[in-house]
Amino acid sequence: MHTLRKNRPLRRIVLASAATVSGVVLLLSLKPHTTPAVAGPAAAPAPSSSSSPSSGTTGSGGTAQGTRILTGDTVQTRYGPVQVRVTLQNGRLTDVTAVAYPQENPRDQQLNSYAIPQLTREALAAQSADVDTVSGATYTSEGYRQSLQSALDSASR
Repeated sequence: MHTLRKNRPLRRIVLASAATVSGVVLLLSLKPHTTPAVAGPAAAPAPSSSSSPSSGTTGSGGTAQGTRILTGDTVQTRYGPVQVRVTLQNGRLTDVTAVAYPQENPRDQQLNSYAIPQLTREALAAQSADVDTVSGATYTSEGYRQSLQSALDSASR
């Protein structure tokens, strides 16, 4: 007599359910428990000082002439540290580089590969730290804004 006969539907349901549960358990046990390392661009090491000496002179209006490179404070966010380096040329913001930002897992890398360039474009357009938060990267955006503001504040000292 066959175990899965049509006159015993409950037995068939129980066996199918047990097979499904066993399959799911096996699949979940094969899932890696650590996040695999993904090759990506490495973050540049942070400099030891928060600013470099200016290459120009200070004009009569109190604005620095020449090029200055300043690094903002490291801001600890929920997902990791955020730090930016700015380049000021004749008092204008000409470049913003994210020195450190969350990139520990693939999701961080995916979000920040979009968010960091977006924040940089907005900062250069606004010539200030008044930038919008990038959707999905709220904590990185806030850390970026705070680090950028600290770098700009150090430029005015």
